[in-house]
Amino acid sequence: MMDPLHSNRTNIRWKKKSSPRPPICFLLLFLLFFLLFLSYKHISISTLRTSQNPPPAHYPILCPSHQTLAGGKKFLWYAPHSGFSNQLSEFKNAVLMASILNRTLIVPPVLDHHAVALGSCPKFRVLSPNELRFSVWNHVIELIQSRRYVSMADIIDLSKVVSTSEVQVIDFRVFISIWCRVNVDLACSEEPNKQSSLFDTLRQCGSLLSGYNGNVNNCLYALGEDCRTTVWTYGIDGEDGVLDSFQPDEQLKKKKKISYVRTRRDVYKALGPGSGAEPATVLAFGSLFTSSYKGSELYIDIHEAPRDQRIQSLIEKVGFLPFVPEIISAGKEFASETIKSPFLCAQLRLLDGQFKNHWKVTFQGLQQKIESLKREGALPIHIFVMTDLPEGNWTGSYLGDLARDSSAFKLHVLRENDNLVTRTAKKLAAAGNGMKFSYHPERLDGTKKHCRPPLLPDMLLYIEESVCSCASLGFVGTEGSTIAESIELMRKYGVCSG
Repeated sequence: MMDPLHSNRTNIRWKKKSSPRPPICFLLLFLLFFLLFLSYKHISISTLRTSQNPPPAHYPILCPSHQTLAGGKKFLWYAPHSGFSNQLSEFKNAVLMASILNRTLIVPPVLDHHAVALGSCPKFRVLSPNELRFSVWNHVIELIQSRRYVSMADIIDLSKVVSTSEVQVIDFRVFISIWCRVNVDLACSEEPNKQSSLFDTLRQCGSLLSGYNGNVNNCLYALGEDCRTTVWTYGIDGEDGVLDSFQPDEQLKKKKKISYVRTRRDVYKALGPGSGAEPATVLAFGSLFTSSYKGSELYIDIHEAPRDQRIQSLIEKVGFLPFVPEIISAGKEFASETIKSPFLCAQLRLLDGQFKNHWKVTFQGLQQKIESLKREGALPIHIFVMTDLPEGNWTGSYLGDLARDSSAFKLHVLRENDNLVTRTAKKLAAAGNGMKFSYHPERLDGTKKHCRPPLLPDMLLYIEESVCSCASLGFVGTEGSTIAESIELMRKYGVCSG
């Protein structure tokens, strides 16, 4: 006879299989988890939106008060991005724009490598000027907060353009102290409340100056134009308002559902005297990066100004802006006291972006140059290696082959913790070049100092470029690298010999 208890359990299992309805407790539990999930999604999305969107600018910006402090000056601000070489290229364009429009250029800091990315102009996929300006502003505040702020004027020698008054400049820290009505020195304060109040105010100020609140009376004119719609020109007859030769193709228009039209516009006519932008105390650009592409320029096409000799002279001067003397001296010192022989410089970009897929081509040029030197001169050949590939990973590459053949090649490298690098960083931190040319309402000589960062600025890249400018046996650079272009420019202008 079957056990009654066992029989009941069998029936229960069979009944569950025949009826898909779950018990009420399971339904309640599922409903609870579902509600928790919806709440979590709502909180997550809200938090994300809060972190990405700028805070509202509640406080008033008083232009008359600002104009009194700054002597009625008008300023130009822009949003640098990407790596140092791109930032330097933008800075040169900013110098031109400020001079053409007779505005004081706000000199930015050097941003961390790729901390802010623009996107792709050829693909018409870039951050809007508002988004780019606010991203840059937030990163600059981070640099101030972490005391890693290094001005572009700390790295690049501006004396050639500033001493002749072809353009006036102001340090970004001095500008925001005036404009946002804050004491940036509070970033050095040991009192958390003061620091918190400072950075909250700066974020609100950045929201307004980024253009999220629109143009503000005669205080701010925030450009919405970027490389998708505009190519800036200057002084070219018959070009203002005409279509540029490079336009999005039909396939891209359909794929991305875009309707952009690129127009060539004269920057002086669009933003100078008599324009809607002219009365504004601050004129804010987005990116100022440009490069040649398919017979045109991506954003700025100002290579000469034959009818304006002042701007023509400035174009020639900003074609090459050298590093400050401290950096150049460090490069010369390494060449003369460490390498001590004629040498070849090899700049090998192997890990960053598109370059990581082209090792063969990168090494091929170096190999050809070395074979040529072997036929011409005595061994060993001294080679200064400038690469983003760590020495521990050279094994199995052409660099590893060169390092093993110590009888034929002597390789030299610089490292971040080398004494020369840290010593140069300390010199620059003490010099404070970024503040030398800056207007300040309390100290007209511009020598007011802000707290120095406890972390020394990263000098390795700049010193490496200076070493390469001294390579008497030649230079092999990575094709397409802006760093290689910078070194070629230094060699063309004889920085080492000069």
